[in-house]
Amino acid sequence: MQITPGSLLKTIDSPEDLKKVPKEKLHQVCDELRQYIIDVVSVHGGHFGASLGVVELTTALHYVYNTPYDQLVWDVGHQAYGHKILTGRRDNFPTNRKYKGLSGFPKRSESEYDTFGVGHSSTSISAALGMAMAAKYKGEKDRKVVAVIGDGAMTAGLAFEGMNQAGVADADVLIILNDNCMGIDPNVGALKQYLTDIALSPTYNKMKGDVWKLLGKLPVGKNFSRSMAHKLTEGIKGVISSSANLFEALNIRYFGPIDGHNISNLVDTLNDLRNIPGPKLLHVITTKGKGYALAEKDQTKWHAPGLFDKVTGEIMQKKKEGPQPPKYQDVFGHSIIELAEQNEKIFGITPAMPSGSSLKFMMEKMPHRAFDVGIAEQHAVTVSAGMATQGLKVFCNIYSSFMQRAYDSVVHDVAIQKLPVIFCLDRAGVVGDDGPTHHGCYDVAYFRCIPNMIISAPMNESELRNLMYTAQLESTKLPFVIRYPRGEGVMPEWKTPFKEIEIGKGRKLKDGEEIAILSLGHPGNFAAAAIRELMSDGIRPAHYDVRFVKPLDEALLHEACQRYPKLITVEDGTVKGGFGSAVLEFMAEHGYKNDLQILGIPDRLVEHGTPAELHRECHYDAAAIAETVRKMVGVSVKVSG
Repeated sequence: MQITPGSLLKTIDSPEDLKKVPKEKLHQVCDELRQYIIDVVSVHGGHFGASLGVVELTTALHYVYNTPYDQLVWDVGHQAYGHKILTGRRDNFPTNRKYKGLSGFPKRSESEYDTFGVGHSSTSISAALGMAMAAKYKGEKDRKVVAVIGDGAMTAGLAFEGMNQAGVADADVLIILNDNCMGIDPNVGALKQYLTDIALSPTYNKMKGDVWKLLGKLPVGKNFSRSMAHKLTEGIKGVISSSANLFEALNIRYFGPIDGHNISNLVDTLNDLRNIPGPKLLHVITTKGKGYALAEKDQTKWHAPGLFDKVTGEIMQKKKEGPQPPKYQDVFGHSIIELAEQNEKIFGITPAMPSGSSLKFMMEKMPHRAFDVGIAEQHAVTVSAGMATQGLKVFCNIYSSFMQRAYDSVVHDVAIQKLPVIFCLDRAGVVGDDGPTHHGCYDVAYFRCIPNMIISAPMNESELRNLMYTAQLESTKLPFVIRYPRGEGVMPEWKTPFKEIEIGKGRKLKDGEEIAILSLGHPGNFAAAAIRELMSDGIRPAHYDVRFVKPLDEALLHEACQRYPKLITVEDGTVKGGFGSAVLEFMAEHGYKNDLQILGIPDRLVEHGTPAELHRECHYDAAAIAETVRKMVGVSVKVSG
């Protein structure tokens, strides 16, 4: 389907083209930019509400600043679609998040306008400050640096660490706080209320406006009026509210709040701020989903809705016949409620992902026992550890790639103290369209080296429930990791009775001849499909579901090594340091010389695409497993990784 941009937008291939547009026509650019995003995302999918909310801000930034010489740093990147379109990628935008197409996030290798690669939140201030400090060192006094960060991302400690140094670094950096009260879900915590108080303070905002109007009528010079207005405004900030104290106490000059959808005022304000040196923060109020009524009304649902009819708002659902398996995240979300009804010690914690992780179900039913702590993974782990010291059983539910941000907390606050926190790692393996910033490739490798850790992965929904049940038992005394992928499982009838699983005990699914497949987690289903295909060719591989990568089921591995001269390991984690590496270590320790082939995520960055495309590219889907078996059965293969 051919999607045509508006008459003015189609003439803009760069910020230089944008600067040729008269200021009074910028509203038309914004209207056409917003409509183009709606047109493309409705047909091709992607994130939606965040970019609609910053159309005017994006346009104003590229209109005022000399990008890419001036450095524009976006936080997370969900909001950067307009930025991509205005910086030479308009015609390729329909390939956004598609296999081999544009990345869904700013990416340095994709464009010189993408000054910093992002995908995880709260990095923009530190990165922008680093750029501003470098510019100062190199004597580039005319180079400006701007960070655009959402109010949700401000809840992460990294944002405050960046501001803490910005206040003393004497570097010329502008922080734009895009305040819309939303991340993926509504923002939470004291900072959210603080910013709301600033934005909604009628006394402060009215008095500030009145001061400017009054001084504008005084028969004195313009410079005197502006100077006096600034002093009076600062006095108002200090006397009437605490609106500026948080930022200005850090020596960051505060400006705002201003309407983020008034393009003319945004341009004027940014032009003024260009001439003010040092660290400063502009507080901009926007509406996530602006310009698409349904997205404004239900901002969580329209964060990334998938394909939809832009006229009716109907979100397209793939129609499948018969009962369908649930998403793993929903199995977690409903199962934790069942367990919590049986065990009053169970609590749930998530860092800003209640919908994505499905902890929202428990938050709705048991609001006193399930909490969203904001975009603060490190805090999520340590607050869980604190609760565990008091005998509570805490399910700390974090995306695999986001858990990387809390690694020290896992080591220092949980593992060393042997606290039985239960880490449910959603989005393990390749996640699809979000690409390398979101793939859950590394958790097995980075957890496996930590003492006192239990690391598991369910092959299906029933196994997930049983691992959750086992993890919350009083007899489980160590940190317990359960990793599972994004998307659907394999069991339409998934609500099976809870059963305890012996920790470190795998299971043999199928006997065979000559060769055995050892799988960890959901890819065991790929192995099962491959075995069904191979059986028709007279090849009979054995199949073991190991369940645990730490501790390993040594009895199972001894059996496999002794009975089958050829082995294949399959996992949806990195082959370096992962499950396959653990098997190699076991073989080396016990003197086994079996031929071994390790299938999993290779030692390189995997870009975006559908999960099926990436499983095939990484060579661990059913077809790849069958191909590897045939090769090993027919040809002797050296041990490799």
